[in-house]
Amino acid sequence: MSELENRIRDKSLLSKITTPEKLIPLFEETEKRILNVGFSGFTPVGYPKVMPLVIADYVEKNNLKGKWHFNLFVGASMGAEIEDRWAELELTNMRWPYQTAKVLNKKINDGSIKMGDKHLSMFSQDFLYGYYTKDCGGGLDIAIIEASSIDENGNIILAGSVGAAPEFITMADKIIVEINTHNPSFEGMHDIFVSDIPPYKKIIPITDVRQRIGTPFVPTDKSKIVGIIESTKPDNGRAVRGSDEVSETIAQHIIDFFQSEVKAGRMPKNLLPLQSGVGSIANAVVLGLTNSPFDNLTVYSEVLQDGFLPFLDSGKCKFINATSVSLSNEGFEHWWKNYDLYREKVLLRPMQISNNPEIIRRLGVISMNTPVEVDFYGHANSTLVGGTRMLNGIGGSGDFARAAYVSIMHTPSCRPSKTDEFGISAIVPKVPHVDHTEHDLDVIVTEQGLADLRGLCPKERAKVMIEKCAHPAYKDYLNDYLERAIKATGNHHEPQLLKECYDMHISLAESGTMRFWEKK
Repeated sequence: MSELENRIRDKSLLSKITTPEKLIPLFEETEKRILNVGFSGFTPVGYPKVMPLVIADYVEKNNLKGKWHFNLFVGASMGAEIEDRWAELELTNMRWPYQTAKVLNKKINDGSIKMGDKHLSMFSQDFLYGYYTKDCGGGLDIAIIEASSIDENGNIILAGSVGAAPEFITMADKIIVEINTHNPSFEGMHDIFVSDIPPYKKIIPITDVRQRIGTPFVPTDKSKIVGIIESTKPDNGRAVRGSDEVSETIAQHIIDFFQSEVKAGRMPKNLLPLQSGVGSIANAVVLGLTNSPFDNLTVYSEVLQDGFLPFLDSGKCKFINATSVSLSNEGFEHWWKNYDLYREKVLLRPMQISNNPEIIRRLGVISMNTPVEVDFYGHANSTLVGGTRMLNGIGGSGDFARAAYVSIMHTPSCRPSKTDEFGISAIVPKVPHVDHTEHDLDVIVTEQGLADLRGLCPKERAKVMIEKCAHPAYKDYLNDYLERAIKATGNHHEPQLLKECYDMHISLAESGTMRFWEKK
């Protein structure tokens, strides 16, 4: 018996084993109407790697570019080799709710592809409500799901991520299962809980990160499975940016803050469950915690990235909740070598649960995320450069920021532009797009320092932000702007100079630097 057959324990489904080419006719209806298709996956992990590329090959070979279109729903980002190929072949009509691929991003920003952006916990919830496909009855035409195996009752056991796969499996008319035999099975690492819809919603009974409340499989109506194919492709591991002096300094400010909070009695000695975004700063914070005096730490987050592996290995971290194991190729190599250890310390949940504000608030999660920029009153922009150009999407940062025990945003104080090493300030008078309001954020950190905004009125926040977080190249202008705004408005609650508040952004767009006063 082949490895694929071994992974299918419900032997009545062996007759569904087929090749991806034989499933192509399922997608031909898109010539008459745009089909709604859902892919499993969250970050470039756990996404289908065979069927989407076979569709792309078929479209290219048969000169169908511009004739086949799909509304594509994925838990978050997935492998760029699929995202960009589909974008180039004009297969993607609309993309929800988060993406990171370059060609796809370019086409979103030139209007070729429509994108919807949504808090991730709300996306999966609202998908279950039928909001995104309401014109077609609220369902999903086809779900393509990467799995580790299928159990004795035909239920799908997912691979290295959960994301929104349970909702897609529930809502799909037809399901194609890609069983990945390249990787060992992730069976036993998932805790699948799909909430009801109002008025039947119940409390999500998680009071400890180690607590299981669901099943190790996604409950599946096996009659909807129309094909099972084998995948022998590994996850397209995401390379990790190395740490640098700026990231390490930011991390140290955060660890110093944690120590002061413990000393003041506002946090226990083992802190509270941690949420960390992705990127070099997030990895530096985790590395700093690995070398810190804190013990018995836990994580309630979206992704398990490379920095968490030495955190687990050190014994400092006792348990991690996530919805995706999002590692580099080197990280995956280490993961599989130590899999027996990690499978006892890691639990993968649906993103509707991993990002659920009810649980985040109950557990007292400490959230840490990176914005594009923050204004000195505490509003953050995480998605739109210049207020117009989409980066990736809001992801889960908003799910955590508003509900967190302490909400931290960390960023370098400035970044280089093409013409100025200090050309882009992360601290501005007014952000051109708001993802997280002043009501959501508690602490802002740059390599310059940490601004604790809790308990401060807006003008106090502005002064502390400029003093603690702004780069020296921008402090004089920001202080001068604030003083003139206070005077011009008669000391209004949040004074702004409406004719000037976006001058830094306009200067960046026109001359490549926010320091327009240097050009005068």
